[in-house]
Amino acid sequence: MDTPAGTPSAAIGILGGMSWHSTIEYYRAINERVAAQRGGHASARLLLSSLDFAEIRDCQLREDWAAAGEILAREAAALERAGATSVAIATNLMHKVAPAVEQRIGVPLVHIGDAVADAAGRAGARTLGIVGTQWVMAEPFYAERLARHGIGAVVPPAPAQAELDRIIFDELTQGVVTDASRAVYRAAFAALVAEGAEAIVLACTEIMLLVGAEDAAVPLLDSCAAHSEALARIALGELAPDGLAPAAR
Repeated sequence: MDTPAGTPSAAIGILGGMSWHSTIEYYRAINERVAAQRGGHASARLLLSSLDFAEIRDCQLREDWAAAGEILAREAAALERAGATSVAIATNLMHKVAPAVEQRIGVPLVHIGDAVADAAGRAGARTLGIVGTQWVMAEPFYAERLARHGIGAVVPPAPAQAELDRIIFDELTQGVVTDASRAVYRAAFAALVAEGAEAIVLACTEIMLLVGAEDAAVPLLDSCAAHSEALARIALGELAPDGLAPAAR
């Protein structure tokens, strides 16, 4: 049974470790929001399953999404058994296997695309540029989730996608940040604005380690921040676990 808004004691299950660098940001952002709202020693009730990213990355490289989906679904079910009343996947790309996770659990999956769509709406953007891993940019699962909220999407051309993807996996997920890579992302942002993007979603939870608002002419929507904010609102009882899902809006 879903936990209604207004009940701040519910535990949220988080599938993290993909990579652990961004999972730290989720943990920090959720707890900072809860502490600021409730004061004192308050923190969020979180259950974390931190996966071995090497195992998930191997599935990605082999494009064995069935195996990846099985791993995440198994861990999500374990979080539910441990008491989670909602589950979140703390990464954009692995929402490619969100349907497999949803089929295995009886509690809501708090989808990152819904949180991004909510942030876009608050920013007044109806067309988003998508920058993330190559699968997120090239395949339809992310843009289709945004489209369910009435938001259009534009993506970089294939050669740019390849270089943006390389930077994420060869550098950012290993904690490496360089000025040269920042310049690549700035150029990609400018091209997306020229294609009509009114805001740009950083659709990989590590990109915010590299760039900031000053790097683009339009708002940058940090998917990690948007997702974390939604989860903090759930932890505080301000939002039902399925409150941002398309059917619930």
